[in-house]
Amino acid sequence: MSLKGRKQAFRVTRGVGDKATMEDYEIELDEGMVVLDCVHRIQYEQEPELAVRWNCKAGKCGSCSAEINGRPRLMCMTRMSDVVQETPKGQPIEIRPMKAFPHIKDLVTDVSWNYEVAQRIAPIKGPEEANWKFNQTEAHRVQHFRECIECFLCVNTCHVLRDHQEFDAFAGPRNLVRLAQYEMHPLDVEDRIPEIRKEFGVEYCNITRCCTEVCPAGIQITDDAIIQLKERVVDRYYDPLQRIWRAITGKKVRM
Repeated sequence: MSLKGRKQAFRVTRGVGDKATMEDYEIELDEGMVVLDCVHRIQYEQEPELAVRWNCKAGKCGSCSAEINGRPRLMCMTRMSDVVQETPKGQPIEIRPMKAFPHIKDLVTDVSWNYEVAQRIAPIKGPEEANWKFNQTEAHRVQHFRECIECFLCVNTCHVLRDHQEFDAFAGPRNLVRLAQYEMHPLDVEDRIPEIRKEFGVEYCNITRCCTEVCPAGIQITDDAIIQLKERVVDRYYDPLQRIWRAITGKKVRM
């Protein structure tokens, strides 16, 4: 289906906070456009004060996160050819800001909470001498966690935060990925398990995998990060064999 010359209707969030409304626009499409191109065209032709956050336009910076037809996506990586096909005939394409975060203006939200949580995570603690040796398999295990672009789509789709607003009790999937990256580092000796359970609330996650489904970097957030952290918590706090072994050996761990 050719998009060139096609007239397309959009409904875009405009305004600030509770006073924001959905405004209608119509633009002419070109071939190869992504949703961010359309937002820029609306800015250029009709609404120069439309606020939108973006930077690289290549799916690497995570800035242009939004909800397109109700689904959290990167605007720069969402092709109009796909969105047009999924939108019911005669209906506008809806573009909204991420729901889970405080609304600033139009399509821009305040995601600073994610960085505030990250500041509370103990960094990697490795050997002081630089004679580091480890198996390459161990390095590969955590390497894909570093591919996170901090778009926070995973946080936006997490029902613990989006629907239940447990921001004080739960660190969210992005920061659980950060914790897994540190915990699985082959040289790290820091003990974060009590914080992972209590302060960062890993037990709040009930493994719906919604965060994994929206990750544009393809990180297996649930299986490779969150479940691994849950297993560490279970080993320390709930495994009776681990308790018996600690009692026999006299091994002390932080609880």
